[in-house]
Amino acid sequence: MKRNSNKVKPKYNMWQNSAYMVSIAWRIKEKKVIILLILSAIFAVVSSSLGLFITPTVLGQIETKADIVEIIVTIGAFCLGLAACYAASIYIEENQLWGRIQVRSKILSDISVKCAETSYQNLENEKFKQLYAKSAEATSANSQPAEAIWTTLTELCKNVLGFTVYLVLLCTVEWWIALIVMATGFVSYVISNRLNQYGYRHRDELAESERKMSYVSNVAGGFRHAKDIRLFNVMPWLGEMARKAENSFNAFHKKANGVYFWGSVADIVMTFLRNGIAYAYLIYCVFEGRLSAAEFLLYFSAVGGFATWVTGILGNLNLLNKQSLEICSIREFLEFSEKFRFADGEKLDAKSLKNAEIRLENVSFTYPSSDRKILEHVDLTLHAGEKLAIVGLNGAGKSTLIKLICGFYDPSEGRVLLNGEDIRKYDRSDYYNVFSAVFQNFVVLAGSIAFNVSQTDENADTEKVADCIRKAGLEEKVNSLPEKLNTKLNRAVYDDAVDLSGGENQRLMLARALYKDSPVVILDEPTAALDPVAEADIYSKYNEMTKGKSSVYVSHRLASTRFCDRIIFIENGGISEEGTHEELLAKGGRYAELFGVQSKYYKEGEVSDEE
Repeated sequence: MKRNSNKVKPKYNMWQNSAYMVSIAWRIKEKKVIILLILSAIFAVVSSSLGLFITPTVLGQIETKADIVEIIVTIGAFCLGLAACYAASIYIEENQLWGRIQVRSKILSDISVKCAETSYQNLENEKFKQLYAKSAEATSANSQPAEAIWTTLTELCKNVLGFTVYLVLLCTVEWWIALIVMATGFVSYVISNRLNQYGYRHRDELAESERKMSYVSNVAGGFRHAKDIRLFNVMPWLGEMARKAENSFNAFHKKANGVYFWGSVADIVMTFLRNGIAYAYLIYCVFEGRLSAAEFLLYFSAVGGFATWVTGILGNLNLLNKQSLEICSIREFLEFSEKFRFADGEKLDAKSLKNAEIRLENVSFTYPSSDRKILEHVDLTLHAGEKLAIVGLNGAGKSTLIKLICGFYDPSEGRVLLNGEDIRKYDRSDYYNVFSAVFQNFVVLAGSIAFNVSQTDENADTEKVADCIRKAGLEEKVNSLPEKLNTKLNRAVYDDAVDLSGGENQRLMLARALYKDSPVVILDEPTAALDPVAEADIYSKYNEMTKGKSSVYVSHRLASTRFCDRIIFIENGGISEEGTHEELLAKGGRYAELFGVQSKYYKEGEVSDEE
């Protein structure tokens, strides 16, 4: 079988990633994580060594007919030493967890900051999303690599120290015994590890049958499909799928168990070979008078212990390598290249802009994962103080156009200009401050109504918040609540929170956009969740809400855009028509055609209601 030549080599190796974790602990002043790791390994090896020497030492004293008091003192000393090591190990175990959690929390914080501040287009980049998913998984629990790596490093350190101590001890008898133990231990590990990883190498095969069984269980056991199952007699089909998946699952595990069996056989053979040679030589030395009974017992025990250290080191290195791959994904995510300029960009004071003109100059755009141009050679100017409406069918490119205006994307071709300057030269965070917006998809934060409007818990202008609530048409609702502006939202966090309706939440977002008081207002389907009466109310207040500002209004309801200064109709990747509502109707083009279809629909609906 040919090796996969396309396999991507990790950017960092396991030693670089281990050093990275150590550097984080050092940087956030959690040096005790490193210190406790080393102490834990030392006490573990000391405890193992005391356990190794106690019986041979006592047996040696008995052979030499030592005084009973001396023997009792020796036993007591060993016991005290073991107790001290045990107590120290318990203390370390109880105190190391917090520091390790702090390191993982720091990584989690860095991941969150990266998500919140990265160039917006990265959020729709498949590689970025894959790295984020791996990073989230690697930091999701104490047992995941971002924290569990400390346990692996501790065990590796312990095994290396134990290996060194036992190696020196065995070499006092014969160096080749240590060599045989290392060689057989290595061969046993390689064979067993290869065979025992059968399930991991064939995990996709197993995952397919598990997904099918899970699917059947969810469909048959849930309530969502209950009506369909009964009306369309779906159960026989589900039963057949479950039977095939279960047969595949059982066949896989039957084959895997056979492979694991031979892994156990290989381990037994290597253990027998190693112990047989070592123990035979030690027995020979006893008969030759070169070793006492106490020394025989010491070296006899050391052979088994030395093999454990060897396989422990190999196992730790294997596990560390796997964990390192996950840490590597975290690092690659945090180091993912930024398409926009931030701190290194030119500063822009959005609040000082009296007039904001946005111009798209010969702009074309293609999403990274596609070859199709969504927009092609678009020229558009949003004049200072102008109310611009963007309309078109679903998929025409309205949302893409908004993302380009707001600086969430840079065009594939052409430029986006703010007052004649290419926006790519600015700190993109500053450029975002040019806009206030209400998008179709929004998030109500777990906080008070006042917080959701002002987006701050400190120095919020309460009078301004109340005025924005009034302009957005939410004043009556807020005043009806016991805590008014201090009413908490989001019951997932607060037991006493209030849940607003979809329309009320949309008004809340309007109030938030007004509070920000930016030079340009973007309203992307701002009335989608509102009833006709509420929608008409928003239209009547639109001029007040956008007074002195440039504004862009996106809607699929053509009648709702008639109050705008200019309307552009997006079709086939460009601006096919533009003008006022009356001008576009007079042209008799696509805008007029679609307006006629929508008007007919609403009129038919009215007739039906009257009937």
